[in-house]
Amino acid sequence: MDDSTSVLTRQGADDPLTQPSQGKSPYDAYVHASVLSTLQHPLTEAPDEMGFIVTTQVMELWFTLIVHEWRMAGKAFANDNLDAAMDALVRSRRALTALNAAWAPLAALTPAQFNGFRAAFGKASGFQSATYRHMEFLLGDKSASMLRLHQGDPALHAALSETHRAPSLYDEVLGFLHRQGLPVPDHVRERDVTAPYSGDPGVVEVWRRIYATPQHHPLLALGERLTDIAELVLRWRFDHIMVVRRAMGTKSGSVGSTGLAWLEKRAARPVFPELWEVRGGV
Repeated sequence: MDDSTSVLTRQGADDPLTQPSQGKSPYDAYVHASVLSTLQHPLTEAPDEMGFIVTTQVMELWFTLIVHEWRMAGKAFANDNLDAAMDALVRSRRALTALNAAWAPLAALTPAQFNGFRAAFGKASGFQSATYRHMEFLLGDKSASMLRLHQGDPALHAALSETHRAPSLYDEVLGFLHRQGLPVPDHVRERDVTAPYSGDPGVVEVWRRIYATPQHHPLLALGERLTDIAELVLRWRFDHIMVVRRAMGTKSGSVGSTGLAWLEKRAARPVFPELWEVRGGV
């Protein structure tokens, strides 16, 4: 008999671990597990639909955590607190790694398996995710048309509008670097932050200076953490494309988009572009 079995055998009626709670258990009151487990409502008998719903919901939870961490990082950069910003970036990197792993239950769906429930979600599509849109806006990928998509839900639209109007995480990074004495161009710092950011030669030069410093310089470490995040975001997009390619090929998307072609175009959008460009000139 192993130790765990012995412990269970010795537990009696007076063991505090087995005493009933008054109402919900403290665990459920804190985590709301009983609520989470009631939010899955398959509309078909297809055996793969439950996995699709749970995977999508899990991704939404990871989006929520990543948005939280990037906002924490942005506030820390605005306050010139590099240590707190780096901690939040590292936490978001772990969350992004877990997010990417969440594709596993869907990664090998065949067309027949996907078609078993695809019609059930009608015009629902992942690109309608408001939390993922917060992520994109925080990365500097601002879009007035994507914001307009959510006008039908006033509270959600108001929250997303705030993220759209606010400096992105990368804007906060560049402001921080400027205050550290690095020559971030004025036209970059004073730009319209509601417009998508696609890179600037002056910012490439800033990162070139940083990457010329000793390998353990704090700002070089910042560049590497941001590169980690950019790479994980790009990998998530690529894995999304591969899941769709396996499950439905080149069929149109659920709301009439070009499906795979639309995802491939969206996946090509830059994430912290100067951090990739600078590597060719270091």
